[in-house]
Amino acid sequence: MADESKIQNPKSKIQLMLYYFLYQIIFKQYGAASESYIFKGLNVIQYVTFRTAWATITALLISLLFGGKVIKKLSALKVGQEIREELSHEHQAKKGTPTMGGVLILGAVFLSTMLWARLDSLYLWLALGATVSFGVIGFWDDYIKIVKKRSLGLTGKQKLLGQLITALIVWGCLYWVANYPWNVSIPFFKATAISNYPDSVTWIYSLPYLVFIIFVLLGSSNAVNLTDGMDGLASSVTFIAMSALTALTYVASDRRWADYLDLTHKPEAAELTVFCGAMVGASLGFLWYNAPPAEVFMGDVGSLAIGGALGTVAILTKQEFLLPFIGGVFIIEAFSVMIQVGYFKYTKRSTGIGKRIFRQAPLHHHFQMLDWKEPKIVFRFVIIAILFALLSLSTLKLR
Repeated sequence: MADESKIQNPKSKIQLMLYYFLYQIIFKQYGAASESYIFKGLNVIQYVTFRTAWATITALLISLLFGGKVIKKLSALKVGQEIREELSHEHQAKKGTPTMGGVLILGAVFLSTMLWARLDSLYLWLALGATVSFGVIGFWDDYIKIVKKRSLGLTGKQKLLGQLITALIVWGCLYWVANYPWNVSIPFFKATAISNYPDSVTWIYSLPYLVFIIFVLLGSSNAVNLTDGMDGLASSVTFIAMSALTALTYVASDRRWADYLDLTHKPEAAELTVFCGAMVGASLGFLWYNAPPAEVFMGDVGSLAIGGALGTVAILTKQEFLLPFIGGVFIIEAFSVMIQVGYFKYTKRSTGIGKRIFRQAPLHHHFQMLDWKEPKIVFRFVIIAILFALLSLSTLKLR
């Protein structure tokens, strides 16, 4: 693999934490002229791949070390999961299991990113802001469920309104603050990777792109939310999808790889690789406690935040059309609900009797109604998620 691009002469005063302390202060002042291997070794801090690896490890360790304490605190606060009445007896037995465990994921991602990323990156703050914003929407949804002791929290319109506002803020930052190119990069067509107007064949301008951003962010956040319905399902699929997105983000931010693979080069997205690595570590650490039988559920605060993070990073790195490959399981789950609801409404309107294609939606509940055991469903969905992730990576050479 080619060497990573080096970070040169950062000037911002907000570059804090480990990168700034270990590289900017200690290495540059002492390491470069020192004979000590310890000081000289700090030179690796400048490499994005090194910091991504340690962001992943740090987020994983934070999740593992604080997961038990978070579960005990949620249990003490009686933050228990409410279960829909139509779900199986297997699910009814999970009633009262601590939920809102997504705060552990958010905390691990935020702390790890703060420690290892360069904090002068606008794209990094956009990703963190969007993730937290979607997490806040999910938090209120979970909170209402717990307080009112029901399986439904915010209404659909309230949840969509919050997601829409977040999408508008992301677009606004790209429009007024970032030098964001309004072209669509389509896999398999290298001509679409050109991002300079008027050379780009897929330049669609800022307002049409707003509609695109809304579709991507709302679609990805709700797709992950629908997938979160079995022990370990959403967290394991997130780990796989985020691992693939980490690799894609890195190659898009490195000019040598972007030019070689005919991708839209996004140097501003380099620090997003660190953020994605933190998401990988946090989701894997959460899976330690969420594996069947789950000790805690992520709740909407986790699932909406993860979906928002996936969508935001895809937008910032011009990988929107790869999302169906990266998160194929999420897309399948979302489509199963859309098909079920659409077919039910159509048959009820045309025949007076609503009919269903699946025994229950989302799709994982359909297999559960077929008497598949929950661990088998989760493992098979994980296998499918791995296939989708490999497919997304394989598209890099199909241009």
